[in-house]
Amino acid sequence: MELSEKLQELRRSRGLTQEELAEALYVSRTAVSKWESGRGTPSIDSLKEISRFFSVSVDELLSGEALVQIAVKENRSNLRSVCELLFGIVDLMSICLVLLPLYPEPTAGHVYAVSLLAYAQTGTVSRLLHWLLFVALIGLGGVKVLLTHFKIENGQREITLISMALHIGAVLFLTMVREPYATTLAFLLLLIKGALLLKISRIDGGKRS
Repeated sequence: MELSEKLQELRRSRGLTQEELAEALYVSRTAVSKWESGRGTPSIDSLKEISRFFSVSVDELLSGEALVQIAVKENRSNLRSVCELLFGIVDLMSICLVLLPLYPEPTAGHVYAVSLLAYAQTGTVSRLLHWLLFVALIGLGGVKVLLTHFKIENGQREITLISMALHIGAVLFLTMVREPYATTLAFLLLLIKGALLLKISRIDGGKRS
């Protein structure tokens, strides 16, 4: 008997609705519905709750092989979430492009490095572009971290694509206006994001295989 059928049988033996079972297991009714229809599989923690609630062993619910598959899937999901979280944190680190002394400021025959807050040796349009690019990256990073923390998948891919496009644009812009220190830092952050995306793609590839 499949797990979906066992769950239905156990729930009905207690005379519970899907909603009542969901409340007892601290999950959504949609989750229970997916488990019983075979469209989803409980996490390890949820399996433990099911086992405790119905006073059955996990082995009675699943075979050892199926349990290993769930554990592998959950580990991949957790690793992917960590990569997504780090991606957002890297975007938040764009605040360094605002606060660190990375911009050349000629004063009395000498060139000093100042932060964007004190950077005056640039035109209004250029200064505005600096702020728009960096604030947008920081904002996207904040949204990414929040979505990952609350396990919201909708919009993740779009935010990632926009973030990468903006970051590439920022590197090209900083290169064009000849700000080597800021360009170097922005490029390093971009490389980290690229490495994280590569890791995510490998995780997703492992899921499909």
